[in-house]
Amino acid sequence: MELREFFAEEAVQLELAGSTKDDILKELIGLLGLDEKNEQMLFKMLKRRENLGSTGIGRGIAIPHCRSLVVNKLRVAFGRKRAGIDFKAMDGQPVHFFFLIVAPPLEVSNQYLPVLGKIAQFSKEPDLPDRLNALTDAAQFMKLLEEKGI
Repeated sequence: MELREFFAEEAVQLELAGSTKDDILKELIGLLGLDEKNEQMLFKMLKRRENLGSTGIGRGIAIPHCRSLVVNKLRVAFGRKRAGIDFKAMDGQPVHFFFLIVAPPLEVSNQYLPVLGKIAQFSKEPDLPDRLNALTDAAQFMKLLEEKGI
């Protein structure tokens, strides 16, 4: 299993417009192509998860994630906010890179935790922040995932 298998170029946004945690979460959800009702439900679930503790893991990276009935299979999205926002990350630094993970409550393939783990592993790559900052399009993001082979 490689991370690249779960991402699609249309779920990659390199210029997030939001300036708050809520704005960013809504933009990331928008990348999944859900209807408005499901988007609202997913937003509530992600907010509930963030209230338990920020998914900002440090190094400018956050991995908002939850399980929800609004999806029937694991879905992921990536967004970048060059200016960074306060996401209450563990290291207290602004977050620039967001990896959204949403999975149904019961998934046969059980990939939710492995994908979360792979993104966390990917996030530890020493050159990752610089490489993500240098991206100019979604295809380059996909190529980076492939190159890292995670």
